[in-house]
Amino acid sequence: MPRPLRRAMGRLGLWLLVAVIVVYTVFPFYWAIVSSLKGGQALFGTELLPRDPQWSNYAELFRQQPFGRNILNSVFVAGSVVLVSLVLASGAAYALGRIRFRGRVPLLMVILSVSMFPQVAVLSGMFELIRWLGLYNNLLGLTLSYLIFTLPFTVWVLTTFMRELPQELEEAAMVDGATPFVTITRVFLPLMAPAMATAGLLAFIAAWNEFLFALTFTLTNEMRTVPVAIALISGASAFELPWGRIMAASVIVTVPLILLVLVFQRRIVEGLTAGAVKG
Repeated sequence: MPRPLRRAMGRLGLWLLVAVIVVYTVFPFYWAIVSSLKGGQALFGTELLPRDPQWSNYAELFRQQPFGRNILNSVFVAGSVVLVSLVLASGAAYALGRIRFRGRVPLLMVILSVSMFPQVAVLSGMFELIRWLGLYNNLLGLTLSYLIFTLPFTVWVLTTFMRELPQELEEAAMVDGATPFVTITRVFLPLMAPAMATAGLLAFIAAWNEFLFALTFTLTNEMRTVPVAIALISGASAFELPWGRIMAASVIVTVPLILLVLVFQRRIVEGLTAGAVKG
Protein backbone atom coordinates (compact mmCIF):
# COMPACT_ATOMS: atom_id res chain seq x y z
CA MET A 1 0.00 0.00 0.00
CA PRO A 2 1.45 3.40 -0.95
CA ARG A 3 2.59 5.61 1.89
CA PRO A 4 0.19 8.53 1.09
CA LEU A 5 -2.72 6.09 1.09
CA ARG A 6 -1.65 4.70 4.47
CA ARG A 7 -1.57 8.23 5.87
CA ALA A 8 -5.02 8.99 4.50
CA MET A 9 -6.41 5.74 5.94
CA GLY A 10 -4.80 6.52 9.29
CA ARG A 11 -6.31 10.02 9.38
CA LEU A 12 -9.70 8.64 8.39
CA GLY A 13 -9.54 6.04 11.15
CA LEU A 14 -8.54 8.70 13.68
CA TRP A 15 -11.44 10.97 12.73
CA LEU A 16 -13.86 8.04 12.85
CA LEU A 17 -12.63 7.21 16.34
CA VAL A 18 -13.03 10.83 17.43
CA ALA A 19 -16.55 10.90 15.99
CA VAL A 20 -17.51 7.74 17.89
CA ILE A 21 -16.15 9.15 21.16
CA VAL A 22 -17.96 12.48 20.66
CA VAL A 23 -21.27 10.76 19.91
CA TYR A 24 -20.84 8.39 22.85
CA THR A 25 -20.18 11.23 25.31
CA VAL A 26 -22.50 13.93 23.95
CA PHE A 27 -25.56 11.90 22.96
CA PRO A 28 -26.75 11.14 26.55
CA PHE A 29 -26.88 14.88 27.33
CA TYR A 30 -28.59 15.58 24.01
CA TRP A 31 -31.17 12.90 24.76
CA ALA A 32 -31.76 14.42 28.20
CA ILE A 33 -32.52 17.77 26.52
CA VAL A 34 -34.89 16.11 24.06
CA SER A 35 -36.63 14.17 26.84
CA SER A 36 -37.03 17.32 28.92
CA LEU A 37 -39.13 18.79 26.10
CA LYS A 38 -41.49 15.81 25.93
CA GLY A 39 -44.52 14.76 27.93
CA GLY A 40 -46.94 11.88 28.22
CA GLN A 41 -46.48 9.00 25.80
CA ALA A 42 -44.01 11.04 23.74
CA LEU A 43 -41.38 10.33 26.41
CA PHE A 44 -41.30 6.71 25.28
CA GLY A 45 -40.83 7.58 21.61
CA THR A 46 -37.54 7.54 19.73
CA GLU A 47 -37.78 10.83 17.84
CA LEU A 48 -34.47 12.68 17.81
CA LEU A 49 -36.34 16.00 17.75
CA PRO A 50 -39.52 16.66 19.76
CA ARG A 51 -42.47 17.43 17.50
CA ASP A 52 -44.25 19.56 20.09
CA PRO A 53 -41.69 20.91 22.62
CA GLN A 54 -43.19 21.21 26.10
CA TRP A 55 -41.37 23.88 28.08
CA SER A 56 -43.89 23.31 30.85
CA ASN A 57 -41.58 20.66 32.33
CA TYR A 58 -39.15 23.43 33.32
CA ALA A 59 -41.92 25.64 34.69
CA GLU A 60 -43.46 22.79 36.70
CA LEU A 61 -40.06 21.95 38.14
CA PHE A 62 -39.83 25.33 39.86
CA ARG A 63 -43.54 25.55 40.63
CA GLN A 64 -43.99 22.26 42.48
CA GLN A 65 -40.85 22.38 44.61
CA PRO A 66 -38.24 24.92 45.78
CA PHE A 67 -35.81 23.94 43.02
CA GLY A 68 -34.41 27.45 42.74
CA ARG A 69 -33.50 27.31 46.42
CA ASN A 70 -31.94 23.88 45.89
CA ILE A 71 -29.73 25.31 43.13
CA LEU A 72 -28.62 28.17 45.38
CA ASN A 73 -27.85 25.64 48.12
CA SER A 74 -25.63 23.67 45.75
CA VAL A 75 -23.88 26.85 44.57
CA PHE A 76 -23.20 27.91 48.16
CA VAL A 77 -21.96 24.51 49.28
CA ALA A 78 -19.80 23.82 46.22
CA GLY A 79 -18.41 27.37 46.20
CA SER A 80 -17.56 27.33 49.92
CA VAL A 81 -15.95 23.89 49.58
CA VAL A 82 -13.75 25.14 46.74
CA LEU A 83 -12.78 28.28 48.65
CA VAL A 84 -11.90 26.48 51.88
CA SER A 85 -10.12 23.65 50.06
CA LEU A 86 -7.92 26.00 48.05
CA VAL A 87 -7.05 28.19 51.04
CA LEU A 88 -6.09 25.24 53.25
CA ALA A 89 -4.41 23.33 50.44
CA SER A 90 -2.26 26.32 49.45
CA GLY A 91 -0.68 26.50 52.89
CA ALA A 92 -0.35 22.72 53.12
CA ALA A 93 1.21 22.53 49.65
CA TYR A 94 3.83 25.12 50.61
CA ALA A 95 4.75 23.15 53.73
CA LEU A 96 4.79 19.77 51.99
CA GLY A 97 6.39 20.95 48.77
CA ARG A 98 8.97 23.51 49.88
CA ILE A 99 9.87 22.76 53.51
CA ARG A 100 11.96 19.73 54.38
CA PHE A 101 10.98 17.99 57.61
CA ARG A 102 10.93 14.45 58.91
CA GLY A 103 7.85 12.45 57.93
CA ARG A 104 6.87 14.71 55.04
CA VAL A 105 6.34 11.90 52.51
CA PRO A 106 4.40 9.62 54.92
CA LEU A 107 2.21 12.59 55.87
CA LEU A 108 1.44 13.26 52.22
CA MET A 109 0.58 9.60 51.70
CA VAL A 110 -1.74 9.66 54.72
CA ILE A 111 -3.50 12.75 53.36
CA LEU A 112 -3.99 11.07 49.99
CA SER A 113 -5.16 7.78 51.57
CA VAL A 114 -7.99 9.59 53.36
CA SER A 115 -9.71 10.16 50.01
CA MET A 116 -9.59 6.44 49.26
CA PHE A 117 -12.09 5.54 51.98
CA PRO A 118 -15.64 5.08 50.65
CA GLN A 119 -18.13 7.62 51.93
CA VAL A 120 -20.30 4.98 53.57
CA ALA A 121 -17.33 3.92 55.74
CA VAL A 122 -17.17 7.34 57.44
CA LEU A 123 -20.87 8.16 57.24
CA SER A 124 -21.82 7.19 60.81
CA GLY A 125 -18.85 8.95 62.38
CA MET A 126 -19.39 12.06 60.30
CA PHE A 127 -23.08 12.06 61.23
CA GLU A 128 -22.21 12.07 64.94
CA LEU A 129 -19.72 14.90 64.40
CA ILE A 130 -22.22 16.98 62.44
CA ARG A 131 -24.90 16.46 65.09
CA TRP A 132 -22.47 17.26 67.93
CA LEU A 133 -21.50 20.53 66.20
CA GLY A 134 -25.17 21.44 65.75
CA LEU A 135 -24.84 21.53 61.96
CA TYR A 136 -27.48 18.93 61.08
CA ASN A 137 -29.80 20.24 58.34
CA ASN A 138 -27.35 23.10 57.83
CA LEU A 139 -25.42 23.92 54.67
CA LEU A 140 -22.25 24.49 56.69
CA GLY A 141 -22.47 20.85 57.77
CA LEU A 142 -22.32 19.81 54.13
CA THR A 143 -19.34 22.10 53.53
CA LEU A 144 -17.49 20.53 56.45
CA SER A 145 -18.28 16.97 55.41
CA TYR A 146 -17.34 17.51 51.76
CA LEU A 147 -13.84 18.58 52.75
CA ILE A 148 -13.11 14.94 53.53
CA PHE A 149 -12.94 14.03 49.85
CA THR A 150 -12.04 17.38 48.24
CA LEU A 151 -9.18 18.53 50.48
CA PRO A 152 -6.87 15.48 50.05
CA PHE A 153 -6.65 15.54 46.26
CA THR A 154 -6.51 19.35 46.28
CA VAL A 155 -3.48 19.19 48.57
CA TRP A 156 -1.93 16.53 46.37
CA VAL A 157 -2.38 18.48 43.13
CA LEU A 158 -1.07 21.76 44.55
CA THR A 159 1.86 20.05 46.29
CA THR A 160 2.93 18.40 43.04
CA PHE A 161 2.75 21.75 41.25
CA MET A 162 4.52 23.59 44.10
CA ARG A 163 7.52 21.25 43.88
CA GLU A 164 8.06 22.20 40.23
CA LEU A 165 8.36 25.95 40.91
CA PRO A 166 11.95 27.28 40.73
CA GLN A 167 13.77 27.51 44.06
CA GLU A 168 15.28 30.83 42.96
CA LEU A 169 11.88 32.55 43.26
CA GLU A 170 11.61 31.69 46.94
CA GLU A 171 15.23 32.64 47.61
CA ALA A 172 14.75 36.01 45.93
CA ALA A 173 11.64 36.66 48.01
CA MET A 174 13.52 35.77 51.21
CA VAL A 175 16.36 38.12 50.29
CA ASP A 176 13.80 40.92 49.89
CA GLY A 177 12.53 40.17 53.41
CA ALA A 178 9.28 38.45 52.42
CA THR A 179 7.59 36.29 55.04
CA PRO A 180 6.27 32.81 54.14
CA PHE A 181 2.74 34.27 53.93
CA VAL A 182 3.87 36.97 51.51
CA THR A 183 5.83 34.40 49.50
CA ILE A 184 2.76 32.20 49.13
CA THR A 185 0.29 34.97 48.32
CA ARG A 186 2.48 37.29 46.21
CA VAL A 187 4.91 34.89 44.52
CA PHE A 188 3.52 31.38 44.33
CA LEU A 189 -0.25 31.85 44.03
CA PRO A 190 -0.11 33.80 40.73
CA LEU A 191 2.05 31.03 39.26
CA MET A 192 -0.23 28.32 40.62
CA ALA A 193 -3.35 29.64 38.85
CA PRO A 194 -3.54 26.68 36.40
CA ALA A 195 -3.21 24.07 39.16
CA MET A 196 -5.68 25.90 41.38
CA ALA A 197 -8.18 26.13 38.51
CA THR A 198 -7.87 22.40 37.91
CA ALA A 199 -8.13 21.43 41.58
CA GLY A 200 -10.90 23.94 42.22
CA LEU A 201 -13.00 22.72 39.30
CA LEU A 202 -12.60 19.08 40.32
CA ALA A 203 -13.59 19.97 43.88
CA PHE A 204 -16.59 21.95 42.62
CA ILE A 205 -17.81 19.05 40.46
CA ALA A 206 -17.38 16.58 43.32
CA ALA A 207 -19.32 18.80 45.73
CA TRP A 208 -21.98 19.66 43.13
CA ASN A 209 -22.72 16.00 42.37
CA GLU A 210 -22.42 14.58 45.91
CA PHE A 211 -25.52 12.68 47.03
CA LEU A 212 -24.96 10.45 50.08
CA PHE A 213 -23.86 13.12 52.59
CA ALA A 214 -26.43 15.60 51.24
CA LEU A 215 -29.20 13.04 51.70
CA THR A 216 -28.08 12.07 55.22
CA PHE A 217 -27.25 15.48 56.68
CA THR A 218 -30.27 17.44 55.42
CA LEU A 219 -33.92 17.03 56.37
CA THR A 220 -36.10 19.73 54.80
CA ASN A 221 -36.66 20.53 51.12
CA GLU A 222 -35.34 24.07 51.64
CA MET A 223 -31.92 22.74 52.73
CA ARG A 224 -31.43 20.03 50.13
CA THR A 225 -29.00 20.29 47.23
CA VAL A 226 -29.89 19.53 43.63
CA PRO A 227 -28.86 15.83 43.49
CA VAL A 228 -31.16 15.02 46.43
CA ALA A 229 -33.91 17.26 45.09
CA ILE A 230 -33.84 15.44 41.75
CA ALA A 231 -33.83 12.02 43.42
CA LEU A 232 -36.89 12.94 45.49
CA ILE A 233 -39.00 14.13 42.55
CA SER A 234 -42.05 11.89 42.61
CA GLY A 235 -45.29 11.42 40.72
CA ALA A 236 -48.74 10.14 41.56
CA SER A 237 -47.33 6.64 42.02
CA ALA A 238 -44.08 4.74 41.71
CA PHE A 239 -45.03 3.83 38.14
CA GLU A 240 -45.83 7.41 37.10
CA LEU A 241 -42.59 9.27 37.63
CA PRO A 242 -42.47 12.67 35.89
CA TRP A 243 -39.54 11.84 33.64
CA GLY A 244 -39.93 15.12 31.77
CA ARG A 245 -39.33 17.13 34.95
CA ILE A 246 -36.48 14.84 36.00
CA MET A 247 -34.75 15.32 32.66
CA ALA A 248 -35.35 19.09 32.83
CA ALA A 249 -33.72 19.19 36.27
CA SER A 250 -30.78 17.13 34.99
CA VAL A 251 -30.24 19.54 32.11
CA ILE A 252 -30.37 22.59 34.40
CA VAL A 253 -27.79 21.24 36.85
CA THR A 254 -25.46 20.01 34.09
CA VAL A 255 -25.25 23.28 32.16
CA PRO A 256 -23.22 25.15 34.86
CA LEU A 257 -20.58 22.40 34.87
CA ILE A 258 -20.27 22.54 31.09
CA LEU A 259 -19.91 26.32 31.18
CA LEU A 260 -17.22 26.12 33.88
CA VAL A 261 -15.22 23.60 31.87
CA LEU A 262 -15.46 25.75 28.74
CA VAL A 263 -14.44 28.92 30.59
CA PHE A 264 -11.47 27.34 32.40
CA GLN A 265 -10.52 24.90 29.63
CA ARG A 266 -7.09 26.40 28.99
CA ARG A 267 -6.29 26.64 32.71
CA ILE A 268 -7.35 23.02 33.21
CA VAL A 269 -5.08 21.77 30.44
CA GLU A 270 -2.16 23.80 31.80
CA GLY A 271 -2.77 22.46 35.29
CA LEU A 272 -3.01 18.83 34.20
CA THR A 273 0.13 19.01 32.07
CA ALA A 274 2.21 21.06 34.52
CA GLY A 275 5.33 19.19 35.51
CA ALA A 276 4.94 16.58 32.77
CA VAL A 277 7.96 17.96 30.91
CA LYS A 278 11.01 19.34 32.67
CA GLY A 279 13.85 21.33 31.23
